[in-house]
Amino acid sequence: MQNDNFKSYLHLHLIVFIWGFTAVLGALISLEALPLVWWRMAIATAIILLFIFWKKIPLALTKRAVFFMVLAGLVIALHWLTFFKAIKVSNVSVTLACLSTGAFFTSFLEPLLYGKKIVWYEVLFGLIVILGLYIIFNVEGDYVLGIILALTSAFLSALFSVINGKFAKEYHPATISFYELSGGVLFLSIYLLFTSGFTTAFFRLSLPDLGWLFVLASVCTAYAFIASVAVMKHLSPYTVMLTINLEPIYGIILAVIVFQEKEKMNPSFYVGALIILSTVILNAVVKNYQKKQKLKNNLN
Repeated sequence: MQNDNFKSYLHLHLIVFIWGFTAVLGALISLEALPLVWWRMAIATAIILLFIFWKKIPLALTKRAVFFMVLAGLVIALHWLTFFKAIKVSNVSVTLACLSTGAFFTSFLEPLLYGKKIVWYEVLFGLIVILGLYIIFNVEGDYVLGIILALTSAFLSALFSVINGKFAKEYHPATISFYELSGGVLFLSIYLLFTSGFTTAFFRLSLPDLGWLFVLASVCTAYAFIASVAVMKHLSPYTVMLTINLEPIYGIILAVIVFQEKEKMNPSFYVGALIILSTVILNAVVKNYQKKQKLKNNLN
């Protein structure tokens, strides 16, 4: 069992590393955000459907469940749109630093949507994150649009995770993923049809773009999603949450290695980013401590 835990921990780090590489791929692919997201979701849907047929996973759900999963697909599509757009108008480092605020959007969305109590230390941590963002805004004034788009993406990511929390308890992850990605493709396709976006140029992809898109859809989307659920069988939620918080760090390091000068920022930017990332990790540590204390009190 311990060996399984260690393998799962290494596997989780690989998955988080892959997620960090997603931002780099977004910058490497020459497509604009909308076609990039459409192709990503369409290819990933096809791959997951093949996986479902291979594993003989049932797709039959209630109409209500399918309806809400399709709506969740719209949210994740908008999250990816704003995420990749932020990368295009700023850079990977700025986008990932701002995306780290997703945990704090979640802490406010959960009480709002599920009637939970607002936790005082989450409000405090939220204010500290705002301080980190203030520093980044001040030193990276040229990237204001990118920062706003990245914060919007973080909010949509938090909203998606809150909505998806209920689905994950009831249905197979591959089934959820199939309907959500299909929903995203459906909504984006409707928009493209009404705006005459499906041109010959839309379907004319260069070989490098096609190659990176396949990596993005298969490895960073289909594989990473299913694998992340699998490792959770052997690791505690705290370990998973804490490790996922390393995604922006991996992504920023990879971006500096791949793009070099383009990703080198003012030293004050890294101060702001470090404040945000440290606060997110501290939040996870506090939650884990409180969970242990609660368990200890219940046993007593």
